[in-house]
Amino acid sequence: MYILLHSVTIVTLNKENEIFQGYVVWKDGKFTDIVKGDPTSNELAKVPEIINGNGKWLMPGLINSHGHLGSSFLRGAGDDLPLMTWLETIMWPNERTFTEETVIQAASLAMIEMIKTGTTTFLDMYHLAMDKIAELVLQSELRAVLCRGMIGLAPEKEQEEKLEESVSLFHNYHGANNNKLTIALAPHAPYTCPPEFLQKVVKTAGRNNMWIHTHLSETRGEVERHVSQYGMRPVEHLQNLGLFQQHCLIAHGVHINEKEVQILAEERVSVSHNPMSNLKLGSGIAPVPMMEKTGVNVALGTDSTASNNNLDLFEEMRFASLIHKGVHEDPTVTTSESILKMATTNGAKALQLDHVGCIEKGYFADFILIDPNVPHLHPWNEERIISHLVYSVKGSDVTDSFVQGKQLMKNREILTLDEEKILSDAINFLKTSQKG
Repeated sequence: MYILLHSVTIVTLNKENEIFQGYVVWKDGKFTDIVKGDPTSNELAKVPEIINGNGKWLMPGLINSHGHLGSSFLRGAGDDLPLMTWLETIMWPNERTFTEETVIQAASLAMIEMIKTGTTTFLDMYHLAMDKIAELVLQSELRAVLCRGMIGLAPEKEQEEKLEESVSLFHNYHGANNNKLTIALAPHAPYTCPPEFLQKVVKTAGRNNMWIHTHLSETRGEVERHVSQYGMRPVEHLQNLGLFQQHCLIAHGVHINEKEVQILAEERVSVSHNPMSNLKLGSGIAPVPMMEKTGVNVALGTDSTASNNNLDLFEEMRFASLIHKGVHEDPTVTTSESILKMATTNGAKALQLDHVGCIEKGYFADFILIDPNVPHLHPWNEERIISHLVYSVKGSDVTDSFVQGKQLMKNREILTLDEEKILSDAINFLKTSQKG
């Protein structure tokens, strides 16, 4: 069935970066027309369902290229700690107590937060109840890449079991829900995955045609320890181990040098830039301007709410733009257009998603509507919208969300998940854990 949405200003993010007042039409989850101006009465008569955009901005849904949904209940549990202290004293001890129900409730909380702040696609790396998270993704109607996070510091039998779980997740869910759900392999990081295990991951990826996602070079200490142990820096080591033979997306890449950036560019490795998490954990600031100049595809991610502490990609975009201008003392090192593409088209490329990330005929109808009728978005015209999207919009300005043509949120009300119950579950978890 054809659906027409009119009276919107369309931010296409296509090759010409067109922005214009117009309307869109989609059928079977894909755009069939992106048109300037108003539809005629004859065109309206041909379409069985019509939506009035009421002057809102229509743009591609945001793509969160790195996160950990199952840890969302740890938001605010361990502030102001360095990464390894935070992992060893807050994250890992708490997660060992999580039940399957805890993980699903936490993931549900993360999903409603993402929907309400404009994210339509996300990547999740987690290690508990991934099959149940997959079912939750199907219910939510979000587009997602799921990865069973694997720590390889374990006996060989346990290593094999983790790989088998990952492959089973792939066979059971890859391509589910009209290909809205896909699966990747996720060795946690070089400091938790010895070379022998990473080589097993590479073989598993090749046998199953899976791509790989991992944390890499997040802190200076991590890199120094890696050099001391293996005699080379992490990027070069992973290249030697064959990890980049398949498509690979690394999270963070904070402490990488010019030679490593060149390797990433040559190997076509994408990077998920997580500026707020990196800042909060005191990890540093990734050399994003160097990456972009060298041709590395840079996407945007939030990491978990335990280290961010939110999943609002509009806020992440603002941080990503401003920190590099400040560090380099140069306002030209980032542009609002390039930052916006990190959260959309670049994210789609990083997650191996075709026909996602811009508003174009033949692309999936993954988009959001933003109400500009608020003081912090005035004054505006088509020339200022990109600037406003990066520097002024708040996630709460998003009113409607669509993925593959299906509406997930309407006038701030989520249609696919029970927001009231999910918030209640979060409060009850905290009360119960405090009693314990």
